[in-house]
Amino acid sequence: MGNSYAGQLKTTRFEEVLHNSIEASLRSNNIVPRPVFSQLYLEAEQQITSLEAGRIENKDDDEDDGSESSSPPIPYQMKPPPEGACTIDGFCQSGKDLRLAFISNEQMEVPLGFLLVGVKSPNLPDHLLVSVVDRRFLPDDNGRNALLGFSGNCVGCGEKGFRYFTEFSNHINLKLTTQPKKQKHLRCYLIRNAQGALTQGPLICWRGTESRGRQTNSSPNTSLPPLCPQGPGQLAALDSAEAVLSGSQSAVTAAQPTGILAEQALPPLVSGAPTAHYNGKDCHRPQLSSSSSSQPARNVNRPSVIGTLANSGPPKKRHKGWSPESPSATDSAKNNPAPVSNGSKADSGSLACLSQPSPAAPLLSPLATSEEPVAVPDNLLKICRTRPVIFKGHGNLPYLCGNVNDVIISPLLQSCYQNSQALPRVYEQYGASPIQPLSVEMMMLLTVYYLVQLAPDQVPLIEDLEQVFMRSWQESHLTEIRQYQQTAPQVTPQAPSQIQPVTPAQLPWLARLAASSSNDSVQIIVSTNTLAEGLSETFKYLVQGKLAQTNFVVILCTSASRGTESCVVVTGKHQARALAESMSTPIESLKEINYELATGKTDALRAFFSSICPDMDTLLETFYQEKGGRVSLSSNPELSEETAKQEGQCSELIAEWHQMRPIQLAVARKLLSHVCAIADSSTQNLDLGSFEKVEFLISVPPSEVTFQQIVLHLWSSGILLELGLEKYCMSKKGAEQYVVKLDSQAKGKIDAFIQKSRVNPYTLFILVHDHAHWDLSSGASGPSDSPAGLVDRLLNCREIQEAPNILTLHVTSFPFSLQTKYTRVSPYNEIHWPSTCNNDVDLYHENTKYFGLSELIESTRSGHSLPVLRYDSSFQAMVMALGERFPKLHSAVIRTFVLIQHYAVAMMAVAGLSQMKKYTSVETLEIIQNLINAPEQCPSRHGSMVLLRVPSVQLAAVAYERLCQVREKLGLQQHFEIILGSPNTALTVGKHFLEMLKTWLKIQDADWVPRTYLELEALPCILIFTGMDPQGESLPRSLKYCDLRLINSTYLMRTALEQELGLTAYLVKSHRPSEKVPASDVTESDPEKPSSTDNEEEEIVMEPFCSESTPATGTSGKHLQSSELSNPDKSAKDPDKNQLDSSLKVTVNESSTSCDPQTRKTTGSLSKSNTVMSQSAPQCPRAKSLNQPPIVLLPKAVYDVITSVDSSGLPKSTSFLPHDLVMWASSFRPLLSKIMTCTEQSLYYRQWTIPTHNHMDSKNMAEGKTDNFHPRRLLLSGPPQVGKTSAYLQFLGILSRMLIRLMEVDIYDEEEINSNVMEDSVQYQKPDAVWPDVAVFNKLPFDYTVHDPKYEDASPVYSREHTFGNEGSSRKQEDVYLRRRTTRMKLSKYAAYNTYHHCEQCHQYMGLSPRYQLYESALHAFSFSYSMLGEEIQLYFIIPKSKEHHFSFSQPGGQLESMKLPLTFDKNPDCIKSPIFTPTTGRHEYGLFNLYHAMDGANHLHILVIKEYEMAAYKKYWPNHILLVLPSIFNGSGVGAAHFMIKELSYHNLELERNRQEELGIKPQDIWPFIIVADDSCVMWNMVDVVPAGNSMSKTSFSERNVSLKHVLQHIEATPAVTQYGLCGMRKWSSRRSTGQFREPFSHCHLHDFVLLNVDLTQTVQFNQNRFTCVDVDFNLRAHSAGLLICRFNYFSVMKKQIAIGGHRTFIIKSKVSDVPTTIPPSQYICAPDSKHTFLMAPAQLLLEKYLQHTSQRFFPMSLKNYAHPVLSVDCYLNLGLEIAVCYVSSRPHSINIICSGLLFSGLLLYICDSFVTASFLKKFQFLKGATLCVICQDRNALRQTVVKLELEEEWRFRLRDEFQTANSKEDKPLFILTGQHV
Repeated sequence: MGNSYAGQLKTTRFEEVLHNSIEASLRSNNIVPRPVFSQLYLEAEQQITSLEAGRIENKDDDEDDGSESSSPPIPYQMKPPPEGACTIDGFCQSGKDLRLAFISNEQMEVPLGFLLVGVKSPNLPDHLLVSVVDRRFLPDDNGRNALLGFSGNCVGCGEKGFRYFTEFSNHINLKLTTQPKKQKHLRCYLIRNAQGALTQGPLICWRGTESRGRQTNSSPNTSLPPLCPQGPGQLAALDSAEAVLSGSQSAVTAAQPTGILAEQALPPLVSGAPTAHYNGKDCHRPQLSSSSSSQPARNVNRPSVIGTLANSGPPKKRHKGWSPESPSATDSAKNNPAPVSNGSKADSGSLACLSQPSPAAPLLSPLATSEEPVAVPDNLLKICRTRPVIFKGHGNLPYLCGNVNDVIISPLLQSCYQNSQALPRVYEQYGASPIQPLSVEMMMLLTVYYLVQLAPDQVPLIEDLEQVFMRSWQESHLTEIRQYQQTAPQVTPQAPSQIQPVTPAQLPWLARLAASSSNDSVQIIVSTNTLAEGLSETFKYLVQGKLAQTNFVVILCTSASRGTESCVVVTGKHQARALAESMSTPIESLKEINYELATGKTDALRAFFSSICPDMDTLLETFYQEKGGRVSLSSNPELSEETAKQEGQCSELIAEWHQMRPIQLAVARKLLSHVCAIADSSTQNLDLGSFEKVEFLISVPPSEVTFQQIVLHLWSSGILLELGLEKYCMSKKGAEQYVVKLDSQAKGKIDAFIQKSRVNPYTLFILVHDHAHWDLSSGASGPSDSPAGLVDRLLNCREIQEAPNILTLHVTSFPFSLQTKYTRVSPYNEIHWPSTCNNDVDLYHENTKYFGLSELIESTRSGHSLPVLRYDSSFQAMVMALGERFPKLHSAVIRTFVLIQHYAVAMMAVAGLSQMKKYTSVETLEIIQNLINAPEQCPSRHGSMVLLRVPSVQLAAVAYERLCQVREKLGLQQHFEIILGSPNTALTVGKHFLEMLKTWLKIQDADWVPRTYLELEALPCILIFTGMDPQGESLPRSLKYCDLRLINSTYLMRTALEQELGLTAYLVKSHRPSEKVPASDVTESDPEKPSSTDNEEEEIVMEPFCSESTPATGTSGKHLQSSELSNPDKSAKDPDKNQLDSSLKVTVNESSTSCDPQTRKTTGSLSKSNTVMSQSAPQCPRAKSLNQPPIVLLPKAVYDVITSVDSSGLPKSTSFLPHDLVMWASSFRPLLSKIMTCTEQSLYYRQWTIPTHNHMDSKNMAEGKTDNFHPRRLLLSGPPQVGKTSAYLQFLGILSRMLIRLMEVDIYDEEEINSNVMEDSVQYQKPDAVWPDVAVFNKLPFDYTVHDPKYEDASPVYSREHTFGNEGSSRKQEDVYLRRRTTRMKLSKYAAYNTYHHCEQCHQYMGLSPRYQLYESALHAFSFSYSMLGEEIQLYFIIPKSKEHHFSFSQPGGQLESMKLPLTFDKNPDCIKSPIFTPTTGRHEYGLFNLYHAMDGANHLHILVIKEYEMAAYKKYWPNHILLVLPSIFNGSGVGAAHFMIKELSYHNLELERNRQEELGIKPQDIWPFIIVADDSCVMWNMVDVVPAGNSMSKTSFSERNVSLKHVLQHIEATPAVTQYGLCGMRKWSSRRSTGQFREPFSHCHLHDFVLLNVDLTQTVQFNQNRFTCVDVDFNLRAHSAGLLICRFNYFSVMKKQIAIGGHRTFIIKSKVSDVPTTIPPSQYICAPDSKHTFLMAPAQLLLEKYLQHTSQRFFPMSLKNYAHPVLSVDCYLNLGLEIAVCYVSSRPHSINIICSGLLFSGLLLYICDSFVTASFLKKFQFLKGATLCVICQDRNALRQTVVKLELEEEWRFRLRDEFQTANSKEDKPLFILTGQHV
């Protein structure tokens, strides 16, 4: 930061000072005015008012140093300290004391170059902290020369190497609330006193604070730094000028109103000062008179212009120019003007009212003026050789008459001024009063300063000037805001002000002063009356030739009556031409070019070429006659013959049209995830579950090459076969129907696509809009048949937008023009390619490295020996010279003809006409030499491509014709091809090269021709690529040179510029992924890295630049000398490396931006022996090209724009307008930041750009909404040529696979176990029986055996009909679920779905219809008493409004009374009578509760039974379902509790309904008694159709089909005498069924998963509410023993979906002690009573069941695999494991039990016996000697009572150690177990 010196006026005469200043400026190389005021005000001020003193005292604390943000300060959040670190104020994080008062006597290590510095902590105002700081990062005594950044050490713990002050401030616990800045907290130096103690020393001179307290003398250092006229440094200079100019608004000068001459003395006082604004009110400031001009003038606040011009040192990175509060600019950047005092006391009578500042003059059009017109001189163009451009500024531009065609008027500057006037309205929200805009005078002065600092050949950019205005205004704005935010003392009108704007009287003098150092590049003409006078004078000077060296004339008019008026006349030839051409759109420029070609205006240019070089046509004709039309270029004929013999032997060429890289697959998956996010959102805009397949259409710009390129990718990717769209994709013709060119023929394909989407509602159609930025015109802006707006009319039509099955994917490399305020794409639907800047790409194992724009720019930075991005200085010089000679010709015509001439001459030079070498440029000669000679290195003559970009089609045709003519005359037609690449035409390749391509690509088709540029791989050719804009064409890997010297360098838009540079993007092979060195680096040890000339024959190129008197080996650079001289053997062995290195050095010198003529005297020529030696190792040039990017040649203007960076660190091109159909929302916007992610850049453009009325998105506004995003529209953006096509094709494939996956589910497909029991010789029912006959069914024996495969590892139920084998299961118990067999099954139209299914039909059912809002449900309590629980049970129903008709209430909205039940004789074909209860837990998302399709639309009552703690989740996902919430006491219970509550509630409800309907005359037995208890994983239902064949069962055929649940239930409910059955159900589906399973259509056996339960008959049969497992087996056995009929319909089956989460897996058994591992073996689930065993967090019943399942052999050792002697289980079934059989008996009177006579049991299991179990009952059974007993009770007291009551001690022996309990704590109520042995 520079200092600002304020103080007394030196007594030196003003004219002497001014003269010296101007002289020094003229002698200097600087182009910035030398600050004269630093020599005038040299003595520091002595008196500071109390207000200023207080401000200065707190300045460092209250102000930050470099912020230019216009927003309020953002609170700073410090990084949290490491765990265990010290956080005490005054101590570092290591706990060491840093306070100066406590460590002043300690010895500290201070490395060389470091200083001890005192740091101020905001939390310790009375202490300084000691630190060690590198002195290079501290300012000198003048407050300058401090390096950016920080380097310091901690004196406490000794930690070194802190490179960021933020990091250091965290370490020393500053605990800041604002951004840490060293200028704010490093306060003073620390020195040792006489006693050796550290004490506070002088303050650190940050921002010139020292100058306030002492007098300083003038120093030359106060001048502005020299500015680099071009390149990146220019931007720094611009920042400097901006900061200087921003301060000049308050310049205090002594100029007279009409300006000042050199010989005039400086008056002591300012004649007028503007009114100040205090708190929004106008008040006049006093002006103090002076008695003598010789007395030193004192100012309470320093005059700002002094501080500004005295500012020294360049603006530093991060600071974006000078801060508004640095002493160099602080006082100069504030809006409040300061009075000037001479130091004497103010006289009360000397106060005078000050005049008001002149307001900004109105910006009127020339039509509003009444002045006399200004005559434009005749022959102005001929005299000046340019058309001057007049920028309208402030005020009225006078009429122009006369030769008006020779001048151009631009409103660009006027618009910029208008925008600056509108700036305060954007920021008024930050101020307490209206904020003043920049004054007219200030804007003019800033404009002058901006023009002064431009380089001689630099064209002004309006974007740069806008930034100048914004920064200047912003600085004063920020100061004002801070004043508003601070609580300042009362300000009186006499208080000193801080800013004094430029007055109209001061403007001319300041403008002339600024222009004085421009070497006449900028002239100031001041008119006292009107602008017309100044314009007339300018024209006169132009005619007289006085402005030959002047580029800009600034005309100022400071009339008192008219205000300040201005305009700028651009007179520089280069600048005026560039500005004039930039005012034309590209289309207008092409029209002008066509006109010039058609009218023959280029003949003069051709004639001029003939005059400056030999007659080329004559030379060509002579050469043709001498050579006979053929030429041999080989330097070794023997090598050429050998190469010709080996033709076809090169194996380097492998054509890979479609590759899938890991990063492309990742992007495809990101696309898929965004599509899934749309489907999963609550908006229900995409129902993926309803789609069965994917179809697509890819739209591309109307380029034949792009069209064929996409077809090639599509055909080679195999995606058509994968999607089932093509059965045999043998040719590309089949792929063409899926790609459409957006031309006049596209409407038919688009309409067919829309029609197909209507016909196929279950197909998802993807419309891919590739190259989406190509045509953004609005369809409404032109006629319907106009090509403009075609994309809008076709792709944004209402049919596509409203189609629910069309998803639009925009794909582009330049998304900026689609990211506006009115964009159709949501920011959440944008997918960005992984970025290289934040190492996203490193996550993927890529074998390629993308080389794009940022890498091109990086190659130009220092340290890169060979930049691949260059410009041709000699070409540029010739173009500029011809531009001055032919001012009427368009620059594109001149550039094209010059380049054609260079290419033609280069071909002649390489062919043998060496005298022509001096008429072309080095770069062009290098290109042609490589093009012609490189194929000789390859046996197959593979070569490289040269891309010559010619935007004009007509100029491209001229270039093609001329280059072909020269090639033919030189006999080079067999060496390389010239191809004209036009968007609207197919490629044409000569027969010779066509045969070469067929050979290389191994193509047998005789009719094959290349249709894409990719198919030109390895063909040596010049591709003349024409068309106004590239349209997505990809270039082959053999591209070596990309010549963009002819692209438009005046009409600069970001999209247009970057898509031209996108042609050069390249994927370089990366053999070492970890290598960070750019691919363009060339080192001594790696000759295979990129080079501009890597071929052996390149000495031909360099010969004309050799010095005749210099040895060839001595001038090729130090590197070559040392390598050859030090190791001649190596040189001989590797001549190719020597040639490479030599050519590298020459190329670097020739293409450097300095273009020093001396550096051209080098040579690339080597001895002939080296060339001969290299014969042994010819290498294909294509192999090298795969490892290096192409070399890019740019126009100088574009090169400067690309390589220069703005204050944010990004290339200047990023700040350009994105597209010509987009405009900035405000000219005063922040710049893009280098650290912005792609998402943040998108949000930036969405905030700061708006579409013009011709943009397709301009009408995309919705009433009352801030956005109008289309819900089914995605945007994929990525760099050019990075592989987006393959990525979205891969996306189509994985999307199709996902849809198929969504339509399929994993169904349990397991064969029934123990099926041999079902083989019975007796046939009870006919195979074709529809319903069971009750009489016959009563005769069916009950099948005790469990056949459900999920119980494969459960204890078999003993029955005399089934004999078990003695082998156990080999499967592990814990792997049962994981190993269950499943099969993939496509969902039918009758499937049940989870919450992720959204189709139009389901919306109302799911509660997504607008009629049913989410909150429209009510909570109803329902209570009933149950004696077994001993208390009243209270349940809660959550009933949606739409389902209330299923219930009866005491009154509408009153108490819930009952759930309505139908009658047994009701017959409604659209109704299911049985209420369906589904107990569920943990599956609110994945449970199959959507039965709409399964029920085929039938009316039904479905109730979800849930736990209390899951109520919110289920209510959220299923808002239109009835929820039955269990009491909180069941939160830890299993499925047994849910079944128990369902059954008891249903029976209680049956009684209520019987009572209610009895009053209506309905008999109680007529009320429907059935309910359905269904699992939450039942997905589909099947039915077997039987076709009987007589009485032979073996000939009966069975076929299975999917049916609706409605069909199944209505069939079962229609069973005759159905109320006599206790339970009805169906079998579980299996694909491996046997005929024997259908032997009986009905079975009397166990039912599972889906059961119709007769709650009336099962009143006395209860579910065990405590059970977790085997609940259904236990209940089936109870029901059978109670004499109930259990009927399974074997012809119906249920499919169960595998759901991996929820259900019984929600119970996790873990320890109550946190540090104990969670995996606990089942053997620890029980323990001895009163032991110190680790207690577990699980229900006691669950621990018991799991223990018995896995380790029951400890209780029943004799029962292990002893199936003939089972364990007797009374009144319950418990799973004891597969190897122990269980015999179930019921103790109830009149129960049906198995016959146990003669059966010896190996064990007895008594589980919580009730009163029916007696001693006499147990004595009926016989046990083996040594059989074991297990008694389970709820407490130890009950255990003892059971033993006594059942007289167990008579037959069983008990021991004290045989008593156990489950591993629960007392509060968890453990179960107690007693074991014994039979005596």
